Amino acid sequence: MEWINAIVQGVLLGGLYALFAAGLSLMFGVMRFVNLAHGDFIVLAAFGALLLVEMLGLHPLLTLIAVLPLMAGFGYFGQRFVLNRVVGHDILPSILVTFGFSVILQNLMLEQFSADTQRLSAGAFDTASFSTAGLSIGAVPLLMFGVAVAVLGGLNWFFAQTNTGRLLRATSDDGEIIGLMGADRKHLFAIATALASAVVAIAGILMAVKTNFDPTSGPIRLLFAFEAVIIGGLGSLWGTLAGGIILGVAQGIGAQIDPGLQILAGHIVFLIILVVRPQGLFPKLRG
Repeated sequence: MEWINAIVQGVLLGGLYALFAAGLSLMFGVMRFVNLAHGDFIVLAAFGALLLVEMLGLHPLLTLIAVLPLMAGFGYFGQRFVLNRVVGHDILPSILVTFGFSVILQNLMLEQFSADTQRLSAGAFDTASFSTAGLSIGAVPLLMFGVAVAVLGGLNWFFAQTNTGRLLRATSDDGEIIGLMGADRKHLFAIATALASAVVAIAGILMAVKTNFDPTSGPIRLLFAFEAVIIGGLGSLWGTLAGGIILGVAQGIGAQIDPGLQILAGHIVFLIILVVRPQGLFPKLRG
């Protein structure tokens, strides 16, 4: 039963990793854009929620009402007026610029919040759980997984059923043709980044409720996001969920063997999949 519990907890943890990875996958799928500051933006969202909790006394989950639109707006205008200048066939400029953003964000957060570890308390919700079939399932991990499925399902619906979503898919397939059709690629790219930033806000707040964070914890979140994206397949949102689950289960089994193996087990599984199937398990197919 302990092994089954480790697998179940790993699956639920995979929901959080999928949220970490969804924005990264979305931006790469639409723009071929690699954002090295992605993890730092997740931490920034967590600190934004922390400020609202301290200033207004809000429940951490209610801070999403303010943090999500702020992060989405920041993503839209940042892409529209800064990052669009480095979007192109060569990914090196985007890597350099977002690396710079990462360094700046980490130092600004260190200046404002110090290096102290933080965590948001959700009160009784933190320890709430229910038992089924001999397993104890926490409310927070279950919420994370449910939110991940809902977010990814919503994004897939948006891309499949809305005009803007279809334009974004077409931009992903052939950005030059979209420009010739009269669509504003800069605006579409900004919308994609706004969506990714909204997902980042959700991931950051749930992370802050689930675990500790500090201004320098962004790179490890970025690493988990990269691993989930690559395991699932670049540009595939449901593949991202699968990648997050595989990563979470690997860590859960590793922790069951030895707590010191938790993170290492995830990295080992990632490397094995990368060697055996470098395109990922469920890569996005292009027509």
